[in-house]
Amino acid sequence: MAKEKEELKTEEVKSLDKEEKKAEKLKAKEDKKADKLKAKKEKADAKKKELSDEIDELKKQIADEKDEKAKNKLRAKRDELQAQLDAIKKSADGMTIPMAKNTKKCITTCVAVVLVVALLVTYVATGAVRHGLMSTLSVPQKTFTGMVITDGDGEKHRVKVATYNYYFALYYNNLRSNQEQYAQYGIDMSEDSVDFDKKLKDQTTTNDDGDTVTWADKIHDEVLENIKDTYIYYYEAVKANDGKEPSITKDQKKELKETLDNYEETAKGYGYTLSGYLTAAMGKGVDEKLFRHEAEISYISENYKTEYQEELNKKDYSNADYNKYKKENKDDLVVVDCMFFECDSEDDAKDFVKELKSDGSNFAQLASKYTDSEEKFEKNAFKNPVETTYKEITRSTFQNSLGAAIAQADEHEHEEGEEEEHTYSGLDWIYSSKRKAGDIKQYSTSVVYMLKKARMSDTQTVNVRHILIAPETETDEDGNKTEAVDATAKQWKKALKKAKKVLAEYKKGDKTSDSFAKLAKKYSSDGNAEDGGLYENVVPNQMVPTFNAWCFDSSRKDGDVDIVQTKYGYHIIYFEGHGKYPVWKYTAQQALASDDSADVMEKLEKGYKIKQTWLGSRYFETDTDIDS
Repeated sequence: MAKEKEELKTEEVKSLDKEEKKAEKLKAKEDKKADKLKAKKEKADAKKKELSDEIDELKKQIADEKDEKAKNKLRAKRDELQAQLDAIKKSADGMTIPMAKNTKKCITTCVAVVLVVALLVTYVATGAVRHGLMSTLSVPQKTFTGMVITDGDGEKHRVKVATYNYYFALYYNNLRSNQEQYAQYGIDMSEDSVDFDKKLKDQTTTNDDGDTVTWADKIHDEVLENIKDTYIYYYEAVKANDGKEPSITKDQKKELKETLDNYEETAKGYGYTLSGYLTAAMGKGVDEKLFRHEAEISYISENYKTEYQEELNKKDYSNADYNKYKKENKDDLVVVDCMFFECDSEDDAKDFVKELKSDGSNFAQLASKYTDSEEKFEKNAFKNPVETTYKEITRSTFQNSLGAAIAQADEHEHEEGEEEEHTYSGLDWIYSSKRKAGDIKQYSTSVVYMLKKARMSDTQTVNVRHILIAPETETDEDGNKTEAVDATAKQWKKALKKAKKVLAEYKKGDKTSDSFAKLAKKYSSDGNAEDGGLYENVVPNQMVPTFNAWCFDSSRKDGDVDIVQTKYGYHIIYFEGHGKYPVWKYTAQQALASDDSADVMEKLEKGYKIKQTWLGSRYFETDTDIDS
């Protein structure tokens, strides 16, 4: 017997050693990735500091400079450096984490859809300590009612304790993971962070009402709110489906299966069943069955909420409503036609204007001459000229999408604490009623040539379907596919061949919208493939240039189909037809409906109440692992 015990003990030690080695290997991999990100971030931070210092120095020189011409040169240099700084700050390669205005709220908010949050294997060990290896039974958590949700009709819905524990784990793990990530990148969250080595009930923070509360109370309130927010639209979805639970999409089923398969693989490495692993990581009562169902509930809730909002946003209004909106928001609705190019420097912009012909006929040619290396690469890769012509572009699109110096706010000074009021003299020039075709404006690094003055357009929105065939690019060391723009000529050629093959398959069929939609679901790599590749109510300049040009070609007819190349790949586009509204009226309708739908949804949400039960709350997860 003693020998058997010794052998069992030896096996346990071996198993633990095996687990430790796996954990060490995983940690080493993560550390390597973190070191790479850290090195990138340090390099970016150094460049940001260098640029910030130069900009501050230029601001001082601008303030001291008396000569207006010299001052303008300094401003141009400042704008150029600011653009570089903004580009680094907005980098989307994952090495920087932008601190938005409401970042601290975001970091402590748990997204309801479970698959957004990954279970971290490091929590399994602490979970095992907290719950014990026999916690998988979890009878009270699976059977006791933890909360009662009352809907707008007064009907009561009972929710188990295990659901609370599931949401608590999502919030807690998400909070901990995000906080560690922010700390890794050197972002100070000390004003609103948790010490995970102390009990939550022994630490205070501020809630959304500005009151001082313990972290335990804040997380508890947030968890209840997250449960209510998710279940509101789940219950509404069931009501709308004659009392039956709607199905989730194929992609959602696939995503859920892949997630659980990954968790099961991890669980095996730690000697757990999948349910045992989920219980250890997420709390008592959380097994595979509950995890799966809560994930499905989140999907159903999100699907219904989206559909409900879309339906509300279809509301139509009277001509009086539209005309009133037009009158009150004219500046945001008018459009212009122009040619525009952003040079690398103010000197280049001045030279550009000197060479520009009075009829603007060489504008695109000059843009190719003065373009930067990245755009030249794209020009060569896609055999498209540099985009310079923008038709029916609104003020907001010009301001938010083109990265133009002429669309930036004017320099101004304001007292500390005083509300900033920006002016935009460059945009005011472009959208002035005084403009006429042929007017030219050089502003800092921007060059604008007017084709048509500001006006209210009668162009209608368009409805199209598309199938995206992206080049099959290589996979990097982290397992991510590289961008289409990095594809080789051979990969682009292969993508075109496939696009032509799909188009031929369409033409062999009955050539209808429905048949095209089926092919989109089968072949398209775009995110809207499940919807048959449909884009409704597309407005000018919403899509990338070549896609946009095809959609708004004046000769376009219902049923037209063609292959168009963009930097994302080859798009097989099917023209469904024009939308119901001209663009300005569609913009008005969406704005009016958005306000109304927000009111409707707010009223719906206020009609739901959630209340915890006394007995069930005794079994809630309420604090950190150190409570064991």
